[in-house]
Amino acid sequence: MMMKKKFAALGIAVILAAVSLAGCGSGNTNSEATNKPTNAAPAAEETSTPDAGNEPAKLTGDFEIQYFVGGYGDKWWKKVIADFQAANPDLKIKESSGPKINDQNRPRWIGGNPPDFVYIDGPVLNDRQMVEDGQLEDLTDWLKDAKNVDGDLITDILAQPAQQFDGKVYNIPLVLNSWGVFWNKALFKEKGWSEPTDFASFLAVSDKIKADGITPFIHTGKYPYYINGSILYPAIVSANNNDYTILQDMAANKVEAFESPAVLAALNKIVELRDKGFIDKASIQINHTDSQMLFLQNKDAFIPNGLWLPNEMAKDIPAGFDFGFIPSVTQEAGGKVVANTSTSTVAIAKNGKNKEAAKAFLQFIFSKAQASQWAELSGAPSNIKGDISASNAPSFVKDAAKYLTDPNTIVIPTITYNADVDKAMMDATDALTISTITPEEWVKRVTDAVKKASK
Repeated sequence: MMMKKKFAALGIAVILAAVSLAGCGSGNTNSEATNKPTNAAPAAEETSTPDAGNEPAKLTGDFEIQYFVGGYGDKWWKKVIADFQAANPDLKIKESSGPKINDQNRPRWIGGNPPDFVYIDGPVLNDRQMVEDGQLEDLTDWLKDAKNVDGDLITDILAQPAQQFDGKVYNIPLVLNSWGVFWNKALFKEKGWSEPTDFASFLAVSDKIKADGITPFIHTGKYPYYINGSILYPAIVSANNNDYTILQDMAANKVEAFESPAVLAALNKIVELRDKGFIDKASIQINHTDSQMLFLQNKDAFIPNGLWLPNEMAKDIPAGFDFGFIPSVTQEAGGKVVANTSTSTVAIAKNGKNKEAAKAFLQFIFSKAQASQWAELSGAPSNIKGDISASNAPSFVKDAAKYLTDPNTIVIPTITYNADVDKAMMDATDALTISTITPEEWVKRVTDAVKKASK
């Protein structure tokens, strides 16, 4: 499972320069070039002090890295850590990882004894909350001049810049993802169904799908950020004249943003899906893998998800299944596609014991070689700019690239909401999908949470 900035002009061309390197679920093999351990010398140079002359400072001591293992797997982490170890043989590296590592290490973060370096992904971890709790190192000044092992300014090669919290930077995006809606192209071709380009065509083909005995739409009710990220937020932006700052105002806990007509318009699109019987009734109680399995079995035609989906379900993809993808289906006919991006970030613990090694590791992983290696080993887009010309990306990635490189696409920067407000939105959306509440009650529930969080 995956957890949840940039303006369109910057994000578009760069975003899927890395995306097109992705091989989600494709089983790509690695070239000799991208698998070579990075030379130790450049890494050491970046950790030397200004007056150390030409003698690089050696990294020593213990260095602990925490990373969540989910849809992106752990192959890249194993490889990059091995490369970094080879470049720094005097360093004692410890890996704290796994699908439950965030829960397992939570007491350590609360107790002030965290690992040195953390990959912020998966359940439990919320970057905004970690910043507010004083758990992450302030990287603002360091990042201004930080260079990677190739000598490039890290800020120059990021597809999406680091999010700022009150003007400061605490974590850097490593992974770049776009939410959207998937379908099986092979099934659509077999049935003669048209692939959706907007809300009207989405509704029209869903009518045909339902008439054919297949449920049009399934989502992950246990984790409603899937439907919010892929359906609700793009719909809000479309209804707000393609202006995504409304979402930023929501993240800033501005009550008036939640009370905007655009929010009600977006919520009513979910109601329309619900009232037409397009939403699988099983959705409300199932998790991500269960909903994805039903989708892969063609029991449901559409699923809202992130670009990691094919890699996460690689072992369960039936022969002949061909992923189709569009970032949004809620725009009006002729309207612009809205791509809601998200990132998984990396950070240094404020109470980490080996910050020198942690910073050197940041310099090591934010290189073009690692961008390619990440894409090949994780089957996911990297946040590092790269050349897409020689890409062997699968069709769904090329579909994503087509939209994300289109200057008419509205690219929503990564936005992190207050944890309590985010939960209120997710719970309210779930309730909306099963007719427990109305759109107006959704707004009331969420604004109550906003007011409480703002006290």
